[in-house]
Amino acid sequence: MRPHRALRSQNRLLSTAATLVCLAVGASAEAAPSYTLFESGQVRPLALSPSRNLLFAANTPDNRLEIFYVSSGGLTHISSVTVGLEPVAVAARNDGEVWVVNHLSDSVSVVDVSFPLRPRVVRTLLVGDEPRDIVFGGPGRSRAFITAAHRGQNAPFDPQLTTPGVGRADVWVFNASAVATQSSLGGTPLTILSFFTDTPRALAVSPDGTSVYAAGFHTGNRTTAVHRAIVEDEGGMLPPFTNYLGEPQLTTSLIVQHDGTHWVDAGGNPWDDSVMFSLPDKDVFVIDATANPPVQRPGSAGYFTGVGTVLYNMVVNPANGKVYVSNTEAFNLDRFEGPGTFAGTSVRGHLHESRISVLGSGGSVLPRHLNKHIDYSTCCAPVPNAENAKSLATPVDMAVTSDGSKLYVAAFGSSKVGVFQTAQIENDTFTPSLASQIQVTGGGPSGLALDQPRGRLYVLTRFDNSISIVNTSTNAETAHIPLHNPEPESVVRGRRFLHDASFSSAHGDSSCASCHVFGDVDSLAWDLGNPDGDTVTNPGPFTNINPPFPADTSLKPMKGPMTTQSLRGMANHGPMHWRGDRTGGNDASTAQPDSGAFDERAAFEKFQGGFTNLLGRHAPIPDEDMEAFTDFILQLSYPPNPIRNLDNSLNTDQQAGRDHFFREGGAGTFSCNSCHTLDPDGNAGSSEFPGFFGTDGASIGQENGQSFKIPHLRNMYQKVGMFGMAPVPSLFHLGDNDFKGDQIRGFGFMHDGVMDTLFRFHQAIGFEQSEFSPNGFPPGAPGELLREQAVEYMLAFDTNLAPIVGQQVTLGSHNATAAWPRIDLLRQRAEVGECDLVAKLPFLLEETGLLYIGGGQFTTARAAAPPLSDLVLRSLAVLTGHPVTYTCVPPGSGTRIGIDRDGDGFLDGDECDAGTDPADPTSH
Repeated sequence: MRPHRALRSQNRLLSTAATLVCLAVGASAEAAPSYTLFESGQVRPLALSPSRNLLFAANTPDNRLEIFYVSSGGLTHISSVTVGLEPVAVAARNDGEVWVVNHLSDSVSVVDVSFPLRPRVVRTLLVGDEPRDIVFGGPGRSRAFITAAHRGQNAPFDPQLTTPGVGRADVWVFNASAVATQSSLGGTPLTILSFFTDTPRALAVSPDGTSVYAAGFHTGNRTTAVHRAIVEDEGGMLPPFTNYLGEPQLTTSLIVQHDGTHWVDAGGNPWDDSVMFSLPDKDVFVIDATANPPVQRPGSAGYFTGVGTVLYNMVVNPANGKVYVSNTEAFNLDRFEGPGTFAGTSVRGHLHESRISVLGSGGSVLPRHLNKHIDYSTCCAPVPNAENAKSLATPVDMAVTSDGSKLYVAAFGSSKVGVFQTAQIENDTFTPSLASQIQVTGGGPSGLALDQPRGRLYVLTRFDNSISIVNTSTNAETAHIPLHNPEPESVVRGRRFLHDASFSSAHGDSSCASCHVFGDVDSLAWDLGNPDGDTVTNPGPFTNINPPFPADTSLKPMKGPMTTQSLRGMANHGPMHWRGDRTGGNDASTAQPDSGAFDERAAFEKFQGGFTNLLGRHAPIPDEDMEAFTDFILQLSYPPNPIRNLDNSLNTDQQAGRDHFFREGGAGTFSCNSCHTLDPDGNAGSSEFPGFFGTDGASIGQENGQSFKIPHLRNMYQKVGMFGMAPVPSLFHLGDNDFKGDQIRGFGFMHDGVMDTLFRFHQAIGFEQSEFSPNGFPPGAPGELLREQAVEYMLAFDTNLAPIVGQQVTLGSHNATAAWPRIDLLRQRAEVGECDLVAKLPFLLEETGLLYIGGGQFTTARAAAPPLSDLVLRSLAVLTGHPVTYTCVPPGSGTRIGIDRDGDGFLDGDECDAGTDPADPTSH
């Protein structure tokens, strides 16, 4: 065991012992409600019923659909129903039925609201990975269209993750009126459409319902990177070649962008021979919703290109049929962070622009910059300032008036709603002003529902999980209604510092989440070196397999392109950033376990420089705010792996790859796991020490003069989509280097994204180890088949949660044969501790919750009631017509989600009987 791992293990034992003591002396103490933070991006979290008598809201952190009665006096909360994990979109099919998209559960809940005081889930549709949006279109709006990633255990196809030229965006289409009685496990789609872009997000439908528009999410901007060895061989590195002290800098890879004719770098130099694929940049697709089954419209009428880099939402103007797409455009071709005094260039204060792109006939795309008032040649006025106050950052949901004249835009990063005349958006004649903006309480407006007859706009504010009511005549907020929120106070307090552009940046248009979209990635690389910076030392630790050679641990300030890393899952993983240069290892105190280089709090707080050097803030954020940001970010978790089998088993190739991953060849040799440490159990599932998932915090020696932290491997499946790589003669020639044609993304694997596939990366590592490692590769160095199997395993790599977490099934009389084995699977995974299993059924006048306690028994939400057997529960669903929905939830959260919603120690059923509120911990 490495020394720091031993220290961490010792600390875990002490923590465990302390916990046992606490339990022994205070067993009756109330347990804090368990919550897992995913920070799923809401897409369409609000919807009005067609009659406008009801407002439906996705309560994302509480896994519920909230229902409000709409009257002349405002909103009255009347009921709530449990759906899947992380609901992000809601659509009302009619006054009696609502569909809810559950992002983490890979499902859609069909909710009967014909008696809105007692809503009930009547069907759960199982779809592809991480669904995001839903609309109804086609004949009579009878068809449901749902976006999902082209993967997932519920998908009835091979996602072909290692095949070039495959689209990664799916739209599942269902006959909405038929799903309730289908006998299949999770519904039978009419068709599953695949589109040539990356993971999709938003949908919109034409006024007559004949066309549905589907948008990718991280659709890119036609940028990629040229391998540093090619740059070095061709002498193509751009100046400056030294930092401000005159110290020579390294040759690195180089970001290039296709300008419509050539691949060029920031200096305009061509690199056509060094890019072996093309990026058509197809962003928004048009579906013929009336075809049987629906299909993408043919030819150029079927897509729009160049819409934006990150596409958030879409809405259609009901008067003229034009589509408005909220998006941001990235400027990652530009280089360097910092003030740019020496280099003469910098992205400081101008990383992204927030836009609305107008899609019209003939494939026309008209991008409209929402912050035309910003003078990007100046930086950086203290916050707040007049320029900042007028900015709108991270535009997400939109709403258009019935006559098509006015557009409302939720500016998630500005805590405002922008109001525009659509003609001025289309003609680009609007002038940003405070008079055309609505400030909303709570922060993070993510969803809009326009109630035009009543002169109201309903706004869901994600920062505090509430709903604001806005008077559209006065543009003033008149009420702010909180939803029940199970998030710890530290999450609510710290979320702002990820998303709030007004606070984070001088111009008010960028935040950390501009690149780390909803705490994750933007699928781009950025060259954020700093010619005005100094060389620093990487304090390690270094693996003894590949230590610095020669013994030089310096990190030069001009580091070259690096892909955006996720902010998920950083707890327990030591130094941060690709080079491990965000670390507490250079701090004074290193005496305790998890201190120094293993202190993730100290590491994350080193990102303070991003506020000034990148976002252009006049000064670092206050220390107490950075502490709150750290509290929040270290709770972010990775979702379950969507490639691995739901029973957590591996197929034959994945198992062979795993065997290779752990195989050592004897004395003096090593395995993949020797560096990419996999220890998922950690401290018996402790949330404080959640194990290692491909890294234990150590770094490797220099690669072209730079040392790198060994990266984790939890999100390899997300990086698929770049195929095609030019030969690198001075280093290696690996496999097929022919031109690969159209691909969906420009960045792949390694720190700079230059490796197009994991297979080629594995070849490169094998070559380097056999050539340069003093021990060489172990006996039986991997051949082609074994490399392919290793890739299959890495794509199915362990994450913090087992694959079963989030999975659902609704059992009714119509699908008992198909659902019975799935319930058995959920039970089995709960019994081995991979999840907590909860069940919900509508019974009499309430939703009844149950929690599986093992041995075929469920405990109910009433303390005096005896356990209910699984067989009785299933029989109840099949024989009485009361459908039961089973959900595997993260370990430790079952009590809260199943039987004690507010975590106050009083069960939900008992509170209902007593007339107290199960969603209020002060009411019991």
